[in-house]
Amino acid sequence: MKIKTLVVNAILAALYIAVSGLIAPFGFTNIQFRVSEMFNHLVVFNKKYIFGIIVGVFLSNLFFSPIVAYDLVFGVGQSLLALSITIVSARFIKGIWARMIVNTVVFTFTMFLIAWELNLAFELPFLFTWLTVAIGEFVVMAVGMPVIYYINKRIHFEKML
Repeated sequence: MKIKTLVVNAILAALYIAVSGLIAPFGFTNIQFRVSEMFNHLVVFNKKYIFGIIVGVFLSNLFFSPIVAYDLVFGVGQSLLALSITIVSARFIKGIWARMIVNTVVFTFTMFLIAWELNLAFELPFLFTWLTVAIGEFVVMAVGMPVIYYINKRIHFEKML
């Protein structure tokens, strides 16, 4: 891995952790309103951002989660699964907006893993919990689309790595 790629991903992981820490009371509940999830859209610009996102998710869950063991398995697993699906699907989808929409749908759907985690850890009802965490994820990812898109106009994420 190039030094530049490593440094950019380290900065991304640090940003993910910092934003997760700021909203920790809202990011680790049955709603999962984790603003840092908008960084997931970076993989539509370059698949190499997966490293920074996964490290950020892992460390955020390690530092801030009330159910660390579960979150390290389910939370990191859900992010890795959704990011991988988005990266593979990006080969067939043209256009940044279309990729971000697919990414949002994939992340929203795969929140069933987080619902399962919360069901196991706290015995919350699976379907209702899936609904609430999926809504939280959808809102963050949908709001994140224009934010990331317009930041990209200035920074050019695809050229950073």
